[in-house]
Amino acid sequence: MNQAEANYTTTEKEMLAVVYAFEKFCSYLIMNKSIIYTDHSALKYLFAKKDAKACLLHWILLLQEFGFKVIDTRGAKNYAADHLSRLENPYENVFDPKEINEAFPLETLNKVALNDPSTLWYTDLANYHAGNFIIKGMTSQQKKKFFKDARH
Repeated sequence: MNQAEANYTTTEKEMLAVVYAFEKFCSYLIMNKSIIYTDHSALKYLFAKKDAKACLLHWILLLQEFGFKVIDTRGAKNYAADHLSRLENPYENVFDPKEINEAFPLETLNKVALNDPSTLWYTDLANYHAGNFIIKGMTSQQKKKFFKDARH
């Protein structure tokens, strides 16, 4: 499913699944009678309806060349569909490796000025955690507070 299809309503997603299945197995289903078992009862009535959305009407017209019957089955009795609808998609939150920049050169860290009043308060801590940079000229009391803050 692409990003636009992910925003479809449940009925549109169910219809999309039927259309996809019939397109995928078209050569096997074209001259045979088929039965569609679904737990989404709206599909059963959608094929008889004449005033649906344009996208749904387009799909209904595509499916008219096939001989099929829609049977409404409760989710508890339709074990296969019930199980498949609850599976997690393993490809759903996969990052594209091109999005992550693995190279983080040291010179970008040094662009944050040390002891510059215009920089944010946490830049010294970030520099310490990134490359063990410590501000020169700190008193022992300041160092103690700095390392205490760095631990938290």
